[in-house]
Amino acid sequence: MNTWDSGIEPDYPAMTVLGGLRVVLRALLLAVVVFGGLLLLLLLRLIERPLFRLHRPMTPYITQMVCRAALTIIGIQYQVEGMPMQRRGVVVSNHSSWLDIFALNAAKRVYFVSKSEVAGWMGIGWLARATGTVFIERNPRRAQEQTLIFHQRLHEGHKLLFFPEGTSTDGLQVLPFKTTLFASFLKDDIRHEIAVQPVTLIYTAPAGTDPRFYGWWGDMSFGAHLLRTLAPARHGSVRVVFHTPLPVADYADRKALARASEDAVRSAMPQDKVLESELEVAR
Repeated sequence: MNTWDSGIEPDYPAMTVLGGLRVVLRALLLAVVVFGGLLLLLLLRLIERPLFRLHRPMTPYITQMVCRAALTIIGIQYQVEGMPMQRRGVVVSNHSSWLDIFALNAAKRVYFVSKSEVAGWMGIGWLARATGTVFIERNPRRAQEQTLIFHQRLHEGHKLLFFPEGTSTDGLQVLPFKTTLFASFLKDDIRHEIAVQPVTLIYTAPAGTDPRFYGWWGDMSFGAHLLRTLAPARHGSVRVVFHTPLPVADYADRKALARASEDAVRSAMPQDKVLESELEVAR
């Protein structure tokens, strides 16, 4: 079966002198905003941690402001549709790029669930730990321990966010959702208290460029993709669409909950190219 990933990267515009200057300027501004925000967050956590422990009543606002500023610096137009849920629960989204982190944090104060390897990535790992990311291992022996961590964070009012596709894509489609993590939220001690809110991220490429411009997948280098993203004179946009929350107690098992979440995310994707027949085979 042919997969969605042809292995052919978008035909990015050639880098110009002016594009190079924009890269340098935007990169410097991003570094100041991101790492300046990180320093402020760490200093505030020195006060916040002993007083509130896991609860973070102040620092998530810094993360949100930094991410909004980052999108402005890059030049990506940003639009939110729908209402972020107020009740306890989990957020799930399609995954196109590292830009998703900025778009989702800018829209709602959330805590990402990420694979444990990310904790060791230079720079990104520091930021992830500082902003309260929950790191998980793909190890069945750790499943119960990780479920307890999820429940503890949810009871503190944290909105946990994860990408059920399990990988980033070209941004034009939604891949079948993996169901494993959904099982953690169906336990009897929490299922009646929480909901899952599906969110769709819809990117529109800069005028005249490949529709996959913002997608970051496969063997693409982060550094090269970052440079290409910072270079355009005029950018496209990202829409963050919040769907109606799904009460976990309404679903019999993880597969039903995952499918309902996937259907909601897919419903807002006007450019979804994955054939339903291929999805059924992939499942």
